[in-house]
Amino acid sequence: MTVATLQSPHDVSTTLNYFASIDDDAPYRYIYTTPPAGKHEHNLGDDPRPVVVHDARGRESEFTLDVHGFQFARHVSAEKEFVDEERIRTVYYKEVEELLKRETGGRRVLIFDHTIRFVVRAARCSWRQTTSRFVLERVHIDQTYEASVKRVRQLLGADADRLLRSRVRLINVWRPIAHPVFHKPLAVGDWRSLDEHADLVPVRYIYPDREGATFSVRYNPAHRWWYLAQQTPEEVTLIKCYDSETDRARLTPHTAFWDQTSPSDAPHRQSIEVRALVFDGE
Repeated sequence: MTVATLQSPHDVSTTLNYFASIDDDAPYRYIYTTPPAGKHEHNLGDDPRPVVVHDARGRESEFTLDVHGFQFARHVSAEKEFVDEERIRTVYYKEVEELLKRETGGRRVLIFDHTIRFVVRAARCSWRQTTSRFVLERVHIDQTYEASVKRVRQLLGADADRLLRSRVRLINVWRPIAHPVFHKPLAVGDWRSLDEHADLVPVRYIYPDREGATFSVRYNPAHRWWYLAQQTPEEVTLIKCYDSETDRARLTPHTAFWDQTSPSDAPHRQSIEVRALVFDGE
């Protein structure tokens, strides 16, 4: 199969799903648990809005975590298939740890989970999903500010208070697997175009044994969106979800999006996203 290479820049006119309220309750979602009687699984509506996602190809070095909330980096991994969980947690986690130290100047990195999204050819040549998580087509940030600090305390225990006295960041490292991304690429929002106080909507995530919170995002016509056209497995996107410093970009909204110009015979998107806490202290 031959897939044509797009000429850059390849800005995409598309639709992104923003937050909409469907009742008077504070936003919530039940995860891996049955809601109480009379409660829905969640009360999050969709507010689809037309936007242009701009192509950063050829301009990758212009974007930084502290100014825009995201950053592109070239990084060749020894891992190619991402099918062996043990190898991911040993070989790949170590690679990501070193990458984050190099790109951020952080002194300690704690990777606490990862998500893989991909499809493989199963029996009878049908396609099946091989992960419980689907590509998320809703503008969001993975943690609220308070939930990020809570995550540090959950994971670091007795070391948490000491580490929280220095700078703390929560950064996701997103990488395509096996081939460039043609379908449902990743869009990241410029922090400077975000109204932090008006646009961010905390959403309670209620688990069987704990509670967390993410940000959904209200539509704002000032938002400016970017992606890396046909991003390859040798290119990663660093996505800031939290920064304890308040005089710079603290996070970036992100979402998958539909590009109707993608070749119909192009392979399906495969990706891995690693989530890490980055500490300036040790």
